[in-house]
Amino acid sequence: MLVADEFFLIAHNDSRGKAKLHPSATGLGLAAGLLAELILFGQITVSGGLVTVIDRRPPADALAHTVLDQLIGESQHQAVRTWLAFLAQSSTTSVGERLARAGVLRRQENRRLLRTTVSYLPIDLNAAAWPATRLRALVERPEQPLVSDTTLLGLVAAAGLTREVLWSAGPRAHHRLSTLVGSLPAPLKELVVHTEAAVGAAVLRGIP
Repeated sequence: MLVADEFFLIAHNDSRGKAKLHPSATGLGLAAGLLAELILFGQITVSGGLVTVIDRRPPADALAHTVLDQLIGESQHQAVRTWLAFLAQSSTTSVGERLARAGVLRRQENRRLLRTTVSYLPIDLNAAAWPATRLRALVERPEQPLVSDTTLLGLVAAAGLTREVLWSAGPRAHHRLSTLVGSLPAPLKELVVHTEAAVGAAVLRGIP
């Protein structure tokens, strides 16, 4: 699965599809995951607080293609924080729908009076819990993880989900996590830093 998909499952590791985080933190983490996917695909880069498109060719994934089109179509906006805030408005739905299309989650509409909300329920609880279990194992191994996995670890930490991965780990595992995130390539490391700052600011302001 792609970075944002695994982040979604870690952030909603619950049989009812309930988020573990403040909604704004969830949305920003997923938005960062979508940008990270494009960095990993070699389509964009992040430097000096700005997002720059470096390859306009459409990626194979439909959602990544949509995000890239948005970046190209609104090229006057380049600030990472601007794109995190914009993509966060729809990232939970867009990534949830991608996982539903892949057969990982089941879309459920919940009607209460005049309001309808949508939740995404795991089809297989073990499959939904696997990303968090897998990351914990990676942190405990001496080998260097893939850049995509290290990126996911960074976004998990930035959004405040570390406890979902290292729920019973000691200080050594937390130090290992910090070391791994620090080894990320510059564009991804900068994205993680901006994500952490955006999540902190949103939660402090009480943005829903």
